[in-house]
Amino acid sequence: MRERGRTRRLLGLGTRTGGAMLRTRLGGQADWRALGEALFEGLAELKGPAMKLAQIMAQWDDLLPPELADELARLQRQATPMPWEAIRRTLCDQYGELETIFTEVETEPFASASMGQVHRAVTRGGETVVLKVQYPGLDEVLESDLVQLRRLMRLGRWFNVPQARLEALFEELAASLRGELDYRAEASALTRYRARYAHLAGLVIPEPLPALCGSRVLAMRHVPGTPLRELEGADDAVRQRLAATLADWLTEELFTHGELHADPHAGNFAADAAGRLVIYDLGAVITVPHERLAAMMRLLEATLDADPLAMDAALLALGGRQGEGAPLSLYREAAEAVAPLFAPGPQDFGDVRVHRRLRELSPRVWAAMDRLQPPADTLLLSRTLNGHYWNLVRLGARLDMSARVRPLLARAVR
Repeated sequence: MRERGRTRRLLGLGTRTGGAMLRTRLGGQADWRALGEALFEGLAELKGPAMKLAQIMAQWDDLLPPELADELARLQRQATPMPWEAIRRTLCDQYGELETIFTEVETEPFASASMGQVHRAVTRGGETVVLKVQYPGLDEVLESDLVQLRRLMRLGRWFNVPQARLEALFEELAASLRGELDYRAEASALTRYRARYAHLAGLVIPEPLPALCGSRVLAMRHVPGTPLRELEGADDAVRQRLAATLADWLTEELFTHGELHADPHAGNFAADAAGRLVIYDLGAVITVPHERLAAMMRLLEATLDADPLAMDAALLALGGRQGEGAPLSLYREAAEAVAPLFAPGPQDFGDVRVHRRLRELSPRVWAAMDRLQPPADTLLLSRTLNGHYWNLVRLGARLDMSARVRPLLARAVR
C-alpha cells in the first residue's frame, strides 16, 4: 500500500509538471512558484531518488524559471529528517548494540539529505565521528522510482527529443543513482581522494573509518565546518581562497585524473576554522573520458573565439544537435553571454549581468531543443560543471579564467 501511495504521488507530481511544461510549450503561462511549492512539499516527504533528481534540477539555475529553481533549492537545505527509530534500526543492523561501540549517538541529525542523514557519535575511545546512515528500504524505493522516472521522461518527446537519446539519459541517471547506494564505494572514494589531493593544503576531505563502515552506514572522522551556502557574509579573503581552491581541485580532477565530483550542491561543501575547503560527500564521482573532455573543450574554444560555425561543428561532433542545428544568431548570443567571464584578468562571478544574459537566452534555447540537444552522455557532466559554477558564484569568486583556461585548451585538444 505504501509503495502504491508513493507511486500515485510521484505520478501526480509528474502530471502537474508535465502540464506546466506543455502550457509553456504552447505559448501559455505556468504558475512556476505554485509548482515549485508542490514539488518541495511532496518530494521532501518522499525523499529518495525522486528528491535527489529534484536537487540535481535545482542546480540548473540558468535554465529553470527562477520561481521554480528557488523552491527546488530549498530541498538542498530543508530536508525533513527520518524518525530516529528507523535510523537506529539501520545502525543496529550494522553494529549490534550501539552501546558496545559508542558512548553517545545524537538522535537529532545535523544534516538530512535525499538518500540519508548524518548523526554525530562518540566512540568508546572518545573520538567524535559522523555516521552517514542510508534511509531504510532505499534500494527497493530506487527501482520503483526509476520506473516512474522512465515514464515521466517521455515528456521529452514534446521537445522532439529522440527516444534513443531519452533512453541513454535515463541509463546515465539510473547508474549514477544506483552507485550512490553503495557506501563502501564512497568510503573507497574518500580514501582515494585523500591520497590524491594531499598536496592541496587548502583542501580537507574527511577520513573514512573502514572498521565502522558498511554498505548502508559510512563512518568518518568529524570535520566541523561552516556550510558554503552560509558564507556569503564571510571575509572576502576567505571566500576568494576557497574559490581558488575549488577551481584548482576541479581542474586537477578533470584534466589530470579524468574524474569529477558529480554532486555539487552547496550542502556538500564547507569552510573549516582555518578557511580551508571541506568536501563532505563523495557518493557521486563520474569518469570523464579524455575524448569527451576534448570535444567539450573544442566547443568552449569555438565559443571563446565567437565562431558560430565552429560552435555548430563542435556540437555536431559531440552529438549535441540534429537536423540543421540552431540558428547561428543563437550561437553568437551565447558566445557573447559567456565572454565576460573569460576576459583577461580577474572576473567577478557575482556579476548579475552575466546571469541575467544567460537567463534571457533560456527561452530561445528551449525553443531550439528539437535541433539543439545536449548529448545524453554529457548531460550529467555539463550539469555538474554548471553546479560547481554556481558554487563559485555563491562565493563571489574573482578568478582569471582566461589565464586558467587557455593552457587547458591547448592541453585537452592536442
